[in-house]
Amino acid sequence: MVIIETERLYISEVTLEDAEFIFELMTAPSWIRYIGDRGIETIEDAKNYIREKHIQSYKDLGFGFYKIILKDDNTPLGMCGLIKRKILADVDIGYALLPKYEGMGYAFEAANATLDYAVNTLNFKKVVAITTNDNYRSIHLLEKIGMKYEKNIFYDDGEELLLFSN
Repeated sequence: MVIIETERLYISEVTLEDAEFIFELMTAPSWIRYIGDRGIETIEDAKNYIREKHIQSYKDLGFGFYKIILKDDNTPLGMCGLIKRKILADVDIGYALLPKYEGMGYAFEAANATLDYAVNTLNFKKVVAITTNDNYRSIHLLEKIGMKYEKNIFYDDGEELLLFSN
């Protein structure tokens, strides 16, 4: 189901049929480095992750992380969406692309549209984002979609992160 449409992209719910794509994305070195290892080692692990995280979030919250798809050929290229983390008071926006699609403006297009969706469709007054202090591309993208640095926070594992908000 398409949630958001932009000039070049469809942003839609992740389904169990996306397990191979999710496996590829979540085992990419950039995912592991900047987002973290989620223990996805097999396609079955990816299916379980989809069931427990993505599909459950859609049911429980009415939103979640979505698959980014190229309109031209229906190729999945990444994820962008919203998550409610226990450590944050507000909903968090996040995104990740397969390495071969980085640097083409897709993350900006998806994140900008998702932030708009969060504010104007879901009516969230405040949306936040977290990133590591060395993820310069993410910091730049957050600033480009109008988010501003608020403060440093410490995540569950003690890692220091930068907190941005709209």
